[in-house]
Amino acid sequence: MSKHNVPEISEGVYWVGSKDWNRKIFDSLIQLHQGTSYNSYLVKGKEKIALIDTVNPGFEKEFTEKLSQITDIKNINYLIMNHAEPDHSNAIPLIMEMSNATLITSEKGAKMADVYYKVPEERIKKVKDNDTIDLGGKTLKFFDAPWLHWPETMFTYLVETGVLFPCDFFGAHTAAGLYDSDVDEILSYAKGYFGEIMMPYKNMGKKAIDKIENIGIKMIAPSHGPVYRNPERILEVYRKWTVGETKEKAVLAYVSMWNSTERMIKTISETLLSESIDVKIYNLAIADLGNLAADLVDSRAIVLGSPTVLGGMHPVAMYGALLVKALKPPLKYGAILSSYGWGGVAIKQALEILGPTKIEVVGTHEINGPPTPDDHQKVTEIGKQLAGKIKQ
Repeated sequence: MSKHNVPEISEGVYWVGSKDWNRKIFDSLIQLHQGTSYNSYLVKGKEKIALIDTVNPGFEKEFTEKLSQITDIKNINYLIMNHAEPDHSNAIPLIMEMSNATLITSEKGAKMADVYYKVPEERIKKVKDNDTIDLGGKTLKFFDAPWLHWPETMFTYLVETGVLFPCDFFGAHTAAGLYDSDVDEILSYAKGYFGEIMMPYKNMGKKAIDKIENIGIKMIAPSHGPVYRNPERILEVYRKWTVGETKEKAVLAYVSMWNSTERMIKTISETLLSESIDVKIYNLAIADLGNLAADLVDSRAIVLGSPTVLGGMHPVAMYGALLVKALKPPLKYGAILSSYGWGGVAIKQALEILGPTKIEVVGTHEINGPPTPDDHQKVTEIGKQLAGKIKQ
């Protein structure tokens, strides 16, 4: 059996997760630049042992070897399922088979434990807000945290040492480091992660933060990315992101086939920059969607650009518009620019997609062929109107 690094992150609390340096994409959507981690934590009390979350498929052998360095797996009394998704809970059947552990989960989690992992009802203990279990000198308290980011999600809190185990909440996709201080770009990774996973549920995130704000958190141990020994570092930005706090900033996302749309994007970009607006430009044909999602977290406006092709918006631009609709960023204002060869419908489709959002479209401009000086002037005017709205 290999000898693994199993660090003790707090008294009687061991990190027994796995690092996946080779993973390049998550949810068939998110590009990973430094892989990710699947964090699991073993908590040893004087009388009982609890395991919080497990690991992704493919890491079971490493996982059980790490656990065996700390304890005999059959001695695990409780297996806590904060969230049913397989990257955290895949090894539940294995641990349940190797021990007599009771699965601890939320009311909705109990049904998912049956559906996904065939855990028998008699081995499940359902918990709700403020319920506790005593490990002997260590008390685990539970908080419902629905839609962060599945309906059954809950948080686990170690009372005596102030360690919060919030599963995906406060997470980051990187395999680097054990602690937040080990990763220089940690807030950048956390922001991208929030944009891709938590932003659609930011209202629920705000409720969760309100619930845990005063419990005495001294460490945050999420299920992806490093552990925060300085929890205020991540709490501070999450307080802003979950209420949709934005900056004087605009994301320009576009596709261009023969440069007509791109030329208008450049014009509106220069106009916004001249008005001291922070501008982030993404060519959707080659863009990193993780970076785009991160910039949407605190942007106040979006400019969407698309040619008409095959009787509608360019498919990649349509995908970008649908992504904005799905991620529910705190955007307030927008503009749409389009070009066409013989028939223009891209703006109509873009407006239909963005219609259910709360984005106020302050201007649109559609051109036939390359942009003329008059077209550039009209785009400049839209840019000035948009800048004025952003500065409000």
